[in-house]
Amino acid sequence: MYPLLRSIFFRFPPEEAHHIAMSLLQKANSISVLRKLLSNYFTVDSPSLSKDVFGLHFANPVGMGAGFDKNAEYIKELHTLGFGFVEIGTVTPVGQLGNDKPRVFRLKEDKALINRMGFNNEGADVVAKRLVSLREKENSLPIIGVNIGKNKVTPNEDAWKDYVKCLHGLYEGADYFVVNVSSPNTPGLRALQEKDALKQILSTLINEIHTENIKKPLLLKIAPDLTQPQVDDVVELSLSLPLDGLVVSNTTIERSPLPNTTKEFIDNIGAGGLSGKPLLQRSNDLLQYISKATNGSIPIIGSGGIFTGEDAKQKLAAGASLVQVWTGFIYEGPAIARNINKFLS
Repeated sequence: MYPLLRSIFFRFPPEEAHHIAMSLLQKANSISVLRKLLSNYFTVDSPSLSKDVFGLHFANPVGMGAGFDKNAEYIKELHTLGFGFVEIGTVTPVGQLGNDKPRVFRLKEDKALINRMGFNNEGADVVAKRLVSLREKENSLPIIGVNIGKNKVTPNEDAWKDYVKCLHGLYEGADYFVVNVSSPNTPGLRALQEKDALKQILSTLINEIHTENIKKPLLLKIAPDLTQPQVDDVVELSLSLPLDGLVVSNTTIERSPLPNTTKEFIDNIGAGGLSGKPLLQRSNDLLQYISKATNGSIPIIGSGGIFTGEDAKQKLAAGASLVQVWTGFIYEGPAIARNINKFLS
């Protein structure tokens, strides 16, 4: 059935299709009988799927990656669809509109997306209130990660201040945090992946977490486009600081392999991060290298190109403790978490 629905949704621009689909799911979820039916169908209840990672208990290892639910609007709905965790954001201290539209493009033949959203979100204060309200009202929620970033107008030398503001502002509602310095869609952001800049941000945030009553895990999300010395710097920092985990990986600025999409079509799209099937092997190779380099001592969330249970199995075999989907949801449909969990169980 989903191929038919997908053909209808694909008649709309990607962002519009996303909002239509999730609004329909929200309406269905607001009816208690429908919500229970959906949850019973999509949730795979198996003890073999549960995992304890960086001090948190996950009912299953399949999560929704950051960028899908930027403002913590769809956490209940994604839980109903069987996701064990949801990473919201990227959230910045002050709300911002992001880049001009159109900014999301489908590469249907290659099962990929290119996006240059630019951290569009409602800001830390709005998202924090939404998370606290959600926790007060809901008895059952997935693990909630919060992906944090800097505002576009904040110079890189002051970026650490934005991450600290997000950390403290969103602390009550988050189960874990992910530092995003790897999006290609905020000018200059990826320069923060250089060792000195990264060390300043991460060490400051670790110190700030120690001032809170409850310690919450801090993870770093990295790009698949890092040079080998940069990857080794990430490994060194992860072990020395120490970090609680890594997310491997973000989107790529590379445009190959895309065997089924013409160069003219890609060139017309322009800048942005590529996600989906073409990223699977590239992200798996990076994940495996880091897992071996750290002797498996740093938990890794594997992200990039996951569409099926077999894809998720590859991530786990490469060293991931958990996996995240995003583009796969668009192409495979709302049963993706269910299908992956059934395969893994």
